[in-house]
Amino acid sequence: MRVLLTGAAGFIGSVTAASLAGRGHEVVGVDVLLPLAHRAGAPTPPGIVVRDVRDAADWGHLLRGVDVVCHLAAMVGAGVSPADLPLYAAHNDLGTASLLAAMHAAGVRRLVQASSMVVYGEGRYACATHGPQPARPRDPDALARGRFDHDCPWCSRPLQWLAVEEDAPLDPRSAYAASKVAQEHYAAAWARQSGSVAVSLRYHNVYGPGMPRDTSYAGVAAIFRSALEAGRAPSVFEDGAQLRDFIHVSDVAAANVAALEEVGDRAPGGGHTAYNICSGEPVSLLGVAQRITAGLAPRLRPVVTGEYRPGDVRHVVASPARARAELGFSASVHPDEGLARFATDPLRG
Repeated sequence: MRVLLTGAAGFIGSVTAASLAGRGHEVVGVDVLLPLAHRAGAPTPPGIVVRDVRDAADWGHLLRGVDVVCHLAAMVGAGVSPADLPLYAAHNDLGTASLLAAMHAAGVRRLVQASSMVVYGEGRYACATHGPQPARPRDPDALARGRFDHDCPWCSRPLQWLAVEEDAPLDPRSAYAASKVAQEHYAAAWARQSGSVAVSLRYHNVYGPGMPRDTSYAGVAAIFRSALEAGRAPSVFEDGAQLRDFIHVSDVAAANVAALEEVGDRAPGGGHTAYNICSGEPVSLLGVAQRITAGLAPRLRPVVTGEYRPGDVRHVVASPARARAELGFSASVHPDEGLARFATDPLRG
């Protein structure tokens, strides 16, 4: 199978490219090498064609003979300021739209693209007495008093988290999240209009060797580790009990390959499907900091600060059931093992 892979030199893309090659697939690797994700002045990695996905209409020759496109290229990070909106819209919205138009012109009708768990906003919640409840915006006064959980609107008791399935409502809360929702919608419209097939993989918190450090691409695990390497205890917001799903980059690459091979065998016209790509093993952020600290600087202890950011979500934990059933994908690296190794994994400078 011939795969055009955008973002091929990135954290996830480089592992995906190696996994595809290891299974005998031919990879056409494309990357713009954004300075935010790649060290300035570093040589172009072997086999990478330096192109901007926003200019996809001008590199249709790269799509010649391609069976399926794996679109990982994106501007990532929270995008916390409204001033960031044009940047995310340009790279993620326009980039994806340009790629899909180029694929249509070249007759390439199969797509697997990176999405994110941030499309959900908050996770799902329920009250033991009153059943499922929407997660309303948290009260700033309650946050200031150290009350971080969502409360039931009927009885005011803390709500319990539930696993999020792919049919949950989308509720983007940042420029990055909004652009990921847009990418999914573009892919769905393209599949419907052209009789093609598209898959969006909603990655959860990806970590592992080769992760960028000290950039907007770093992620909380790398931020904790950077603090430890500087001799500081990691700082954990709120009470540290907020839950996330951490998935190893090798598992994300395996999910990409599974989706590409499944889509490569699927007849066009199958529309758009989204999958959660997660470990299925939620970990508190304090637990993440503790695992990394134990492996790197056990004399230090993570500090729970009680600080909060009003736009942060409390718990986001997803169900891996659909990916297991339809893609045959299950994560193989448990966070206990993977986060302990991450303490000493090589990172990108």
